[in-house]
Amino acid sequence: MIDEKKIIVVLPAYNAEKTLEKTYKEIPFDIVDDVILVDDHSSDETVRCGQELGIKHIIQHEKNKGYGGNQKSCYDKALELGGDIVIMLHPDYQYTPKLIHSMCYLIANDIYPVVLGSRILGKGAMKGGMPWYKYIANRFLTFSQNILMSQKLSEYHTGYRAFSGEVLRAINYQVNSDDFVFDNQMLAQICFEGYEIAEITCPTKYFEEASSINLARSTKYGIGVMGVSMQYFLQKLHLGKFKIFNK
Repeated sequence: MIDEKKIIVVLPAYNAEKTLEKTYKEIPFDIVDDVILVDDHSSDETVRCGQELGIKHIIQHEKNKGYGGNQKSCYDKALELGGDIVIMLHPDYQYTPKLIHSMCYLIANDIYPVVLGSRILGKGAMKGGMPWYKYIANRFLTFSQNILMSQKLSEYHTGYRAFSGEVLRAINYQVNSDDFVFDNQMLAQICFEGYEIAEITCPTKYFEEASSINLARSTKYGIGVMGVSMQYFLQKLHLGKFKIFNK
């Protein structure tokens, strides 16, 4: 805990057997109270690995629900356990758990209610091996989103995020997609509710075991992202009404 605030790390996992242990062992348990592992019907031994590590809260999906569906289970359980600060950390070791301290203290001290680990601040993305086409797409999408949503984020596409429990209760993340665009819908909802978002520089690693979507799914994701931003823009101008922004 930090100042009596309960801190929970959620791990949305899919075939993370090879990297789960390394990720888990770098979680700073001097402040983290609970870890939740949600396995999205993996075909490997992710669940067994989690059990051997002693993870207390493990949820197994009987069928694959998708990246967004996995996160819904993560946040539902974190709120059920009374999480005041919830960190979403990919168990594929693409993002370092060593930033959890910094992210949590910003929220615990009531400076920001949401903190993102940005790969774009600094040189973390390309240095860590991000494919060039993903970097270019990231910059184009972020530029467009900042215009449509009147924000100034360095990127909307990081998978390393920390939220206050208040924020998670304030948005209706259950209506969001079960696919990868879930992440963007959540940020759009958070911005729509007027919450400020902080970013800290985050190194990243691209390697064989790290999860990554292919070009076709990346294209689908990019189209979805632009759709979410346009919905935000239209609803802010009272020119449309979309369910992700209505509780």
